[in-house]
Amino acid sequence: MESFLGRADANTIKALIIFSAVFTLSLLTLLLARKFALRYFYNWARKTDTRADDLILDSLKHPSIYWVIAISLYVALDTSSFAAKYVNYGLSILYILIILSMTLAAANISSLLAQNFIQKKSASVPVTGLSRAVIRGVIFSLGFLIILNSLGISITPILTALGVGGLAVALALQDTLSNVFAGVHILIEQPVRVGDYVRLNTGEEGYINDIGWRTTRIRQLSNNIVIIPNNKLAQSTITNFHMPDLKTALSIKVSVSYSSDVDKVEAILCDEAAKAVGTKGILTEPLPTVRFFPGFGESSLEFTVTCHLAQYTDQFEAQHELRKRIFKRLKDEGVEIPFPTRTVEVKHVT
Repeated sequence: MESFLGRADANTIKALIIFSAVFTLSLLTLLLARKFALRYFYNWARKTDTRADDLILDSLKHPSIYWVIAISLYVALDTSSFAAKYVNYGLSILYILIILSMTLAAANISSLLAQNFIQKKSASVPVTGLSRAVIRGVIFSLGFLIILNSLGISITPILTALGVGGLAVALALQDTLSNVFAGVHILIEQPVRVGDYVRLNTGEEGYINDIGWRTTRIRQLSNNIVIIPNNKLAQSTITNFHMPDLKTALSIKVSVSYSSDVDKVEAILCDEAAKAVGTKGILTEPLPTVRFFPGFGESSLEFTVTCHLAQYTDQFEAQHELRKRIFKRLKDEGVEIPFPTRTVEVKHVT
């Protein structure tokens, strides 16, 4: 009896050694082949004009490691002398690896191809973090259900339990779900898009950096990130400076003394605005305009110079350029820019 057990242990150890050796040799060989294959296909993809090739290769880079492990495991099991029970366990692990790798590859390819497709259709609407998360989440959920089904676990009770517990989960996570649905609403209606410059009624403004599953990130001109919950953003009054297009108008108020010649002041302002056209984002069409508006101030005559800019963020350099030109010209022409004044009348009561 003892000799039989000794022979059994020896056979098991021998089988394990052979299995490990075959698995290791197969794994190293296939990893080396994978490395050369990826290098070849990347070089080939660089010679083509389509970006889809690069996206597919990037998506398959990590899942291919699972395929290498699965093939090595299959070769080692096929050449092993293990009992049928252990071989079946190994085949179950192999099956799970294959499904997991295919799920990962499908999720990566789907999200990247969707991003590439949307960017081709509209370069100003990149795929957001929420849309990528939804695509990957659906595919991973399907892969998880397939794995459970392959292990003999019935998914019907799981789906039933999810349906029964859905109300409790919704109540416990109502704030999170509110943000998720608000994010979906923003993606569908598109009041804002990634890359748009916006201002909220609460004062925050900047570029939409990303719309996630819970929050939206706004990058300010100071390069800080403001993080706003999606439901708060959906309820805000938003000024989108990229809709309907990037062009915007800039108005600068100029005050001069009541003793000034309004025709002369108008000519000066028109001349300086025309000279600034084509610089600092100021557009040539439509041409700048000067209006005697709002008109009669408390201590000055009010003019408004209006020009059009390529985009909203050009206003800072454009204002700097226009104000500097107008100030110098008015000073050279002897036009007075008055200080606010008040007339106080004192009555003596006897």
